[in-house]
Amino acid sequence: PATLPASVPVPAPANSYASAGNEFNPAMGIILNGAYRAYEHNPEDYAIPGFPLGGETGLPDRGFSIGESEFVFTANVDDWFFSRVTAAIEQEDGDFNTSIEEAFLDTLSLPANTTLRFGRFYSSVGYLNDKHVHSWDFADQALPYSAFMGTQYGDDGIQLRWLAPTDLYVELGAELFRGASYPAAGDAHNGRGTQTVFGKIGGDVGISNSWTAGLSWFNADARDRDSGDEDDPLAFDGTTEILIADLVWKWAPNGNIRDRNLVFQTEYLWRNENGDYLLPTPDTPVPIDADTSGWYAQLIYQWQPGWRAGVRVDGLSLDDPGPQFTGSQLEALGDDPLRYTLMFDYSHSEFSRIRLQFERDETGLQNNNQLTLQYIMSLGAHGAHEF
Repeated sequence: PATLPASVPVPAPANSYASAGNEFNPAMGIILNGAYRAYEHNPEDYAIPGFPLGGETGLPDRGFSIGESEFVFTANVDDWFFSRVTAAIEQEDGDFNTSIEEAFLDTLSLPANTTLRFGRFYSSVGYLNDKHVHSWDFADQALPYSAFMGTQYGDDGIQLRWLAPTDLYVELGAELFRGASYPAAGDAHNGRGTQTVFGKIGGDVGISNSWTAGLSWFNADARDRDSGDEDDPLAFDGTTEILIADLVWKWAPNGNIRDRNLVFQTEYLWRNENGDYLLPTPDTPVPIDADTSGWYAQLIYQWQPGWRAGVRVDGLSLDDPGPQFTGSQLEALGDDPLRYTLMFDYSHSEFSRIRLQFERDETGLQNNNQLTLQYIMSLGAHGAHEF
């Protein structure tokens, strides 16, 4: 049978919570995620022609930074509910911002292999979207997620998942979100502005190989959504539809992932934006119906315990949206954006990782060479990562 981990926490025994009464009993953990970054060109000038960026997209500050650190609280509320709260502290432009990234409940005892999640959480569309920053294989997010999802889509909403009772891993799910986060905006349709549907399958091939694949549909309504230059943003009213296909293949001799393993991972994203952009000049709505796409492929190899190397190539593609956008940030200039990344990291234990990353960024008007030295440290409780 397939050995993919279940996506729901195991419920606590019925009497495990009763003895605690109302005591404060969650497992607590802290993730420290800092870095030193050097860029060939000023990161404040970063832009991708043809792709006005939104959300948390953009290059981190150069020099030393504590990056994004997380405080994580998890607990079984009782035999019906599991809860997780993640608070993030991030340094940006010398200032510190605090936010609640996650605050959700999972049901533990619904019938027919179904699970309901509600609160604030990352959408389960695609493969990378719901992965936390500290679990990424590289120091930054894949290019299509940065361009289309504002790095990753998280919002207030509800999710329903169903796990098939079969040897083959099959999971289906649907989500309904408020529609307040990029690429949505404005809490459209009485706070039901984003809808998603996803399906995932996977299994084992012999004892040394395992795989998972998925298809996802994401639809978001935007009302007066800002993107692009913060000082002179573009406002968008309309819908964003995204289709995602993902594939992950893992190899470990005799299933022993500790000593040696190889992971191939790829995703393809297609996006359609249909609506009106309010350009700075002229100050009138300009209709748009444009298709864009993005992809990435990466290979991570661990040749002995603790030591890994990885390579990633990612890119974007844009059809010409029309002469009405000439001179704006929506105008496509030159070749399709591409980026090449090489990383090496060492984990002394499951709680610590040090990473060195080199990047050749050919997405902007100027090619930009980047270097990152990163540390990721986990203190306290830290749950296992999903497949």
